[in-house]
Amino acid sequence: MGVLENIWDKTVAGGVADLRRMPRTEVARHPGGVLHRYTPLVAERGSPVLLVPPLGAPDFAYDLRRGGSLVEHLLGRGRPVYLVDYGRMSFANRRLGVEHWVDDVVPWAVRAVGEPVHLVGWSLGGLFCLLALAADALPVRSATAIGSPVDVSAVPLVAPLRPVAEVAGGRAVSALYRALGSFPAPVVSGVFHLTAVDRLVTKPLAVLSRLDDRDTLAQMEAVDHLMNNMHGYPGRAFGQLFHLLLRANDLAAGTLDLAGRRLDLADVRVPVLVVAGRDDVIAPLAAVRGVVPLLTGAPEVRFETAPGGHLGVLTGRRARTTTWPILDSFLQAH
Repeated sequence: MGVLENIWDKTVAGGVADLRRMPRTEVARHPGGVLHRYTPLVAERGSPVLLVPPLGAPDFAYDLRRGGSLVEHLLGRGRPVYLVDYGRMSFANRRLGVEHWVDDVVPWAVRAVGEPVHLVGWSLGGLFCLLALAADALPVRSATAIGSPVDVSAVPLVAPLRPVAEVAGGRAVSALYRALGSFPAPVVSGVFHLTAVDRLVTKPLAVLSRLDDRDTLAQMEAVDHLMNNMHGYPGRAFGQLFHLLLRANDLAAGTLDLAGRRLDLADVRVPVLVVAGRDDVIAPLAAVRGVVPLLTGAPEVRFETAPGGHLGVLTGRRARTTTWPILDSFLQAH
């Protein structure tokens, strides 16, 4: 009966994944984003968590589906949960640089919560958190970076492109993003799909072999939904990431020249948890682990690995028994 029900739901009823988002309320608005507070599920305890998304991915990466949502998990543990949502990037946002998030949006969201927070960022969101803390002494209890690559020379997908970019001086790329005003959402989605090309090839067989496994089918649907709803990058921010991180790999040494001053990761003064996915091709272990020796000013730096790719380490099926308990333990300790 389970197989027949799953086939019916997938082919007729619209799918097996429960993609309803956890209820939330807008609590503050800023030109760079909206701060949301999620509705509690149980009696709240402990300091609030502020989720910081990356560019490119929709904010519901943290709330992927019912039963596979980091937001739902944290609420179930009694944590007050906030999220800053940047909205979709358009041509009008083409002049926004990385400093917009580091100097403005993240600090604003931290202070708008009204009490010291635990910052949690995935992918580029984790770098936003660390750079914001390097730039300013914010009311933050701890910071967690999940799948956040610091040393791009350790990213196999990127490493072959760096010499080419260096020889070309990045002029072609610069001309392209200046003309377009952004790195378009369909391109971001296409790149994300390419990193999982083996999954795309084997997906039909995987679906057929798991018709009796509703949880797996739901996870696959939810991941597809996210990958089909990626956002674009503002042109200037994409240019900075290309030149400063891909070409020069500046952050691998612990510093980044941004908006006329130098940020140093050694100036991060709060406990930091760093989590890397063992199967992550976008932010492999070495690229993520590289931040650990750079955080010399942090009172504690904890490095952990967990199964999963770039999204899976954050909100895959195995994250429920690996990444999430690791995060719970770290938050409880601080």
